[in-house]
Amino acid sequence: MTIKVLIVDDSALIRSVLKEIIEGHRDLQVVGAAPDPIVAREMIKALNPDVITLDVEMPRMDGLGFLEKLMRLRPMPVVMISSLTEKGSDVTFRALELGAVDYIAKPKLDISRGLKEYSEEIADKIRAAAKAKLKSKPIAQVAQSLSADAILPSLSNRIASTEKLIIVGASTGGTEAIKDFLIKLPPDCPGIAITQHMPEAFTKSFAQRLDNLCKISVKEAEHGDRILPGHAFIAPGHSHLLVSRSGANYVCELSDGPPVNRHRPSVDVLFRSAANHVGKNAIGVILTGMGKDGAKGMLEMKQAGAYNFSQDEASCVVFGMPKEAIAVGGVDEIIPLQDMAKRVMTHLSSLGTRAFRV
Repeated sequence: MTIKVLIVDDSALIRSVLKEIIEGHRDLQVVGAAPDPIVAREMIKALNPDVITLDVEMPRMDGLGFLEKLMRLRPMPVVMISSLTEKGSDVTFRALELGAVDYIAKPKLDISRGLKEYSEEIADKIRAAAKAKLKSKPIAQVAQSLSADAILPSLSNRIASTEKLIIVGASTGGTEAIKDFLIKLPPDCPGIAITQHMPEAFTKSFAQRLDNLCKISVKEAEHGDRILPGHAFIAPGHSHLLVSRSGANYVCELSDGPPVNRHRPSVDVLFRSAANHVGKNAIGVILTGMGKDGAKGMLEMKQAGAYNFSQDEASCVVFGMPKEAIAVGGVDEIIPLQDMAKRVMTHLSSLGTRAFRV
C-alpha cells in the first residue's frame, strides 16, 4: 500500500528536496506540499494524507501551534523537521510530548545534500509513522505528566541497588517512553545505561531535560564515567555506549566504531557489552522503536543471566524492537509502559541475597 505524504515547510528548497527523496521510494507518494500551516489545513481536508512532515519554524503559525491544534482536532502521524540546534532540540522534545511520532534533523550546512544522505532513514521514519499508535495529549495533561507520576519507594534491597545495573534501549517514541520510565525511579535505584537512537546535537539536551524532571541524575555519557546508583547515562549521538568494568566499578565506555544495524549509537552494542561485563547483574529494558536493533543483544544478555523486560505492544508507539526481542527469546516479561518502572523495582527488591557481585 502506498503511503500518502503531505510536506509542510516554508522553504521551497526543503519542500523540493523532501519531495525528491520521498518519491524516490516506490511505496511513498507526496500528495501535496504546503508553505505554511494555513494552506496545510485545507490540503489535509482535501488530500487526506497518511503522514505529515512538519517544519517547526514557519510564518503565519508556528509548527508547535499547528501540531497542538492538529492532535486535538484531527490526530494523525506527524514527523517533525527540526534544526540541529539547542533551540531546535527543545522544540522537538516539546513536539514529541504533544504527539509527534518522530523527527528528521536538518543539517546545519548544505541542507539539500545532507537530507539526501539520509534518504533511507527519512523513508523509514515515514513508514514507521504511518503504522504508529498516536499518543496525543491535551496541553494540560502534557504539563501535568512531568510531575504527577508518583516516585516509587526506595529499594529495600541495598545489594540490588549497588550491584545491579539497568540497561535500556529505545528508538521511535523512545524519548517519551524513557522519560515516563525514569521519572518514577527513586534516587537510590541502580545505575542506568541508555541508548536511544538520536542525532549528536540532541542527546545532551535530552539528558539535561530528563535531569530536570527526574529524582535521579541524568547526563550524556562521557568515556570513563562511573555508573553509580541513582545515575543514568545517555549514549551520545556520535558514539556507541558500552558498559565495562574497572576494578569493582562499572564504567561507561564510548566507541566511534562503525554503525551497527545502521545505528551509532546502537542498542545491540550496549546490550552485548552488558552481557559480557554485567552478566546476571543486568536488568534489560527494551522500549518502543522501529527495526531490530537490540534484539540479538538482549538475547545475549539473557543467556548471560540477565533478567529482561519488554514494553508491550499496546503502549508502544512502534512495536518493532520489542517485538523482535520477544521473537528471538530474549525477553522474560512483557510489561505496559506505565507499569515498567514499578515492575523493574519490584523485581530488584525481590532479589534478596541472590543479587551478588560477579
